[in-house]
Formats: sequence, C-alpha cells, structure tokens
Amino acid sequence: MKKWPEFDDNGDLPAGIYQATLNEILQNFGTENAQRIRLGQRLERIYSLVNSTGKVARFIVFGSFVTAKPVPGDIDIFLLMEDSFDADQASGEASLIFDHEKAQNVLGASVFWIRKLAAIGGEQQAVEYWQIKRDDTKPGIVEVIHNDSEQSRT
Repeated sequence: MKKWPEFDDNGDLPAGIYQATLNEILQNFGTENAQRIRLGQRLERIYSLVNSTGKVARFIVFGSFVTAKPVPGDIDIFLLMEDSFDADQASGEASLIFDHEKAQNVLGASVFWIRKLAAIGGEQQAVEYWQIKRDDTKPGIVEVIHNDSEQSRT
C-alpha cells in the first residue's frame, strides 16, 4: 500500500505532485465516511469515462478530496488530453465530463481540461498550476497513474 506524507497544519498534502493508482487514492481518501465514499465512487466513475476516450494524457485530482477535510464538497479534476482528442467525439456519459457545467451538475465534479497543445509553458507547468490555491498557498495534488511503471514519468 502507498505511503502518503502527513498533512500539513492546514490539512493539505505538502506541496508536490503525488502519483498513485486510483485504488490507492480511493483507499486513502475515499473510505473515512459516507461523503468520502460517495465522492470516491464519483471519481472512479469519471476516471472510467475519461479512459474510455483513449485520449487522456494526465489525470489530476486536487482540492478538498485530497486533503484532511472531513467532508469535502466535490471532486476537483484537471485533465490533460492528447492533442488528437475532440470533445465533440466523446459520446454518452463521457461527453458530460468535457462540459464543465454538466460535469458539476450531473457528475458532482469540477472538471477542467485542455489538450497538451494548449499547455502554455509545457505539460508539467500546466499540471503544476493546479497546486496553487486562491490564497496563493501550494498544497499537494495527486496524479492518477495506471501502474507502477508510470511513476517514473515525473
């Protein structure tokens, strides 16, 4: 099982991008109470839908779900999609993910996404941006990986 760092005094992960499988994320952040279990189920559903496109490059979870907050409000996700991804080609439930308002209202998640091509400053800088909170602090965020061989990517 993955060893996670201790939360800081604000209840956040220390600054950084932590890589983990979806199962590791769910075990650590999605079991404490009914709300976290519900949000974990949403995350699992969204992850499956995004992967059904075959075009996800990076899947980042940030916000209150990956903190010590006892009752987070929703799931916050940033997706970096392959340049060949066309949101108009996403079908069924997967299409909801790429419409921010629908993702929030139907799936209970705030989903932000861009294609790799649109990552000004590069892919890593685009991902790191999502560490910055409104108060300019920089908590840790979590990247969902498929398997252990991907952990060496960043």
